[in-house]
Amino acid sequence: MSPAMRIGALGFGLIAVCYGLARFALGLFLPQIDAELGLGPTISGVISGGSFAGYCVAIIASAALTEWLGARVVAAAAAMVAAIGMAGIALAPTPILLAVAVLVAGSSTGLASPPMAAAVEAAVRKGRQDITNTAINAGTSAGVALSGPVALAMAGQWRLAFGLFAVLAALLALAAARGLPPARRAQGAGGLPAVSSPLLRLVAASFLMGAASTAVWSFGGQVVAARLGWGPAGTGWLWSCIGAGGIAGAWAGTLIRRFTLDRVHLAFLGVMSLATLAMGSGFATPAMALAGGALFGAAYVTLTGVYLVWGVGLLPDRPATGLMVGFLTIAIGQTLGAPVFGLLLAGPGASLAITCFAVLALLAGLFRYRAQGKTVPG
Repeated sequence: MSPAMRIGALGFGLIAVCYGLARFALGLFLPQIDAELGLGPTISGVISGGSFAGYCVAIIASAALTEWLGARVVAAAAAMVAAIGMAGIALAPTPILLAVAVLVAGSSTGLASPPMAAAVEAAVRKGRQDITNTAINAGTSAGVALSGPVALAMAGQWRLAFGLFAVLAALLALAAARGLPPARRAQGAGGLPAVSSPLLRLVAASFLMGAASTAVWSFGGQVVAARLGWGPAGTGWLWSCIGAGGIAGAWAGTLIRRFTLDRVHLAFLGVMSLATLAMGSGFATPAMALAGGALFGAAYVTLTGVYLVWGVGLLPDRPATGLMVGFLTIAIGQTLGAPVFGLLLAGPGASLAITCFAVLALLAGLFRYRAQGKTVPG
């Protein structure tokens, strides 16, 4: 197996477990968790925000640790942290302990991405790196798509589901420890990247997109369940559609090469906005909600691929740090966005909350990649 295939497969699996299961599956199971533990929308928002906050701290640490210890150690650690966090979710008896477990599980996602960018840079030839990176990034969708059928098959047994997810994460930690290159730090790497206009535009765009995405990731299951009267089966199908649609994000690198980064960015922000409205508006039908879920998945994974290519392109000698910049600001947006959406949902209601967050996605399009002498990074 070629290095691109081996690293791509391991990275795809790692991202699927850490992002799709340890982080975003929480939104699918949140109505069931709420019913058992009595969370309420405001506490749900704080817990979801805690997951994103843990990610913020972890991704900064991961970029530094990857440059110091190498991709293999950090990637294996990410999978083990995911396993510990999801085991904690499965066993949590109270909202407080649940919040701690969600924080640990969410931290695994921050640990996972930088070492994969470093592994790709170390072992994959230059012409294949963007395509390999965005294919790995699409692993999020596979994890989300898997969580939907699991929820359907287990008929609301969310504790058992997270227990099984934890076992899968532990197995993946062993695979990462055996199959990834060390990708040790380059001479002179380390510290914060220099501030530049393209870097600040990346920060602004990814922040707004991240905030907008919490309408679906943190509250999509609750909003659709309330609008359409769906139980666990309905929200399980919705998550399957989000995950299946997100597989399209594997082609983000190819789209960027063909149409330029800015055009792909603008187009898929529009798709995200429309998808959010389709899922959460007062006139949503079951067909609209499922179609909106598929479009949201495609938009989100493609946009994270855009920010990955943008960041790595700005810092080609430090791929782990380049990825960290965009993904960190996505998570900061999600950290702040989740509690705000929860407050709007509990106060003015779902319609205003959905509309406001759909507009946030469009505002991200005001910021573009316009580096001197380039149209596409890398």
